[in-house]
Amino acid sequence: MDGPSRFDQPVRDFQAFLAVEVGAATATIEAYSRDLRDLTTDLLDRGVAGPEEVTPQLLSGHLRSLHRDHGLQPSSITRHLATLRVFFRFLHANGRIQQNPARLLERPTQWRRLPGVLSPKQMRDLLEAPTPDSGRLWLRDKAMLELMYAAGLRATEVAELKISDYNPTLGMLLVTGKGSKQRMVPIGQPAEQAVQRYVCELREPMMLRYDDKRDQRRLLLSQFGKPLERVAVWQIVRRCAQRAGLHKAYPHMLRHSFATHLLGGGADLRVVQELLGHADISTTQVYTHVDRTRLREVIRNHHPRP
Repeated sequence: MDGPSRFDQPVRDFQAFLAVEVGAATATIEAYSRDLRDLTTDLLDRGVAGPEEVTPQLLSGHLRSLHRDHGLQPSSITRHLATLRVFFRFLHANGRIQQNPARLLERPTQWRRLPGVLSPKQMRDLLEAPTPDSGRLWLRDKAMLELMYAAGLRATEVAELKISDYNPTLGMLLVTGKGSKQRMVPIGQPAEQAVQRYVCELREPMMLRYDDKRDQRRLLLSQFGKPLERVAVWQIVRRCAQRAGLHKAYPHMLRHSFATHLLGGGADLRVVQELLGHADISTTQVYTHVDRTRLREVIRNHHPRP
């Protein structure tokens, strides 16, 4: 942005306050000035014209970008946070702004680590990775991936599925999660079709060659007709991810993507909690970070007075 901005004079006044009234050291004033220069550059790039337009969400986004885009460690971001708090407290105390947007900002040590999530396109690429030329068990691999994404399954949950857990008439899956807690999860048509084809074209012929007792009526089987183990689920996901050109993917990422994509599409948080089998909704709330980008759109489309 060419020419002066509405941030320039408030920043100069703040620097004078630090030097004259606080008696801060030159190095301290320079550190505050660098932090504010980073902030104002970021805000101007986002179309924010002056301090009165700054919101807590914008400040939080700026702090997270310092970590995400610039690789700053929490200790460095904490110093930036201190600068923001002092600067906006100064502006508020002097009547430059009506509300202090930095008042409720969290320290970086309080941030929760966000789960790894695949984009919808990456998810499609992963689901399409198993093909006839990827091995004779490709139908099993495809059914497994489809189920994990369709129902938000953990690696252990998908490995321990029994044939009787799937109700093709209702399109529902009975999932046994942590602590033997069970939940009913509907699955979509792609997963239903993948499971049906796997059972008819691969699993049933395999059972003709092996003793039926060894499978313990598990849905997903190894090449020798034995129950699929959890470690094998990891190996299959990793192999399919490589075929899809994804450098980093693991079983739980499909569960994260399931929840994230549902919330991004407008699903209720309580419904997602039930589908995931979370006892406490605070565990599910970690996924709401992706839905924040939709808040303005939701208000505009659904509020009677947007």
